[in-house]
Amino acid sequence: MAVSLILWNVNGIRAAKEEALKLIKSEKPDVIGFQEIKADEKTIPKEFYDLGYEVEINPAEKRGYSGTMSLAKKKPLTVLNDFEDNEGRVQTLEFSDFYFINSYFPNSRRDLSRLDLKREFNARMLDYIKKLERKKPVAICGDFNVAHEDIDIARPKENAHNAGFTAEERSDMDLFIGSGLVDTFRIFSKEPGNYTWWSYMFKARDKNIGWRIDYFLISKKLKDKAVSASILKDVKGSDHVPVKLVLDCRI
Repeated sequence: MAVSLILWNVNGIRAAKEEALKLIKSEKPDVIGFQEIKADEKTIPKEFYDLGYEVEINPAEKRGYSGTMSLAKKKPLTVLNDFEDNEGRVQTLEFSDFYFINSYFPNSRRDLSRLDLKREFNARMLDYIKKLERKKPVAICGDFNVAHEDIDIARPKENAHNAGFTAEERSDMDLFIGSGLVDTFRIFSKEPGNYTWWSYMFKARDKNIGWRIDYFLISKKLKDKAVSASILKDVKGSDHVPVKLVLDCRI
């Protein structure tokens, strides 16, 4: 039985409300993970509770900042907010066949002032995934805030030392893949020009000067269960677009 999974960094769930609701109603995903919701239980628009989904929210302690939210057609076996972090960046939903990790990785910032923090987050996340994998496979989705390879960014040479494309961040992504995690989009497409984020400046989206920084990574055990992976390029409402994964699994 195939399950449809979607991730989307909405850059504010209230600002992206109409497009997010439209996406859920049109795609009818089994599970959807939103990142950078910039809201909490009191400020999430009530319409999301009226869709018939289980709604799980992990807000940041700082109001109007970061945060994750997941909606699932079926009540998860467990919901874990056990990744130590006060910015609401990680939530884990356990389903029958896999763990669904909804994640919003830190941005290392233009001056790289949070590069060390991000690398520490990366290392802890990899340890966390390996711990979960002792019980069952993992599908981790979200905004990883890194373009992994030259093919994942429109202008690799110009961005070689910039946040999101530093050697350190790319090396950490190598560690995720090297540990056995699979970049699902690259199972199905090796083509350049497929991006998930564009700057709001200089009509970057119109010109497709973008970055692929939003991913579904899955445990190697799930690779043969991957049915399709796609970027929903036509969805508006954020500087990111959603990414979709279909797995031959149960929730």
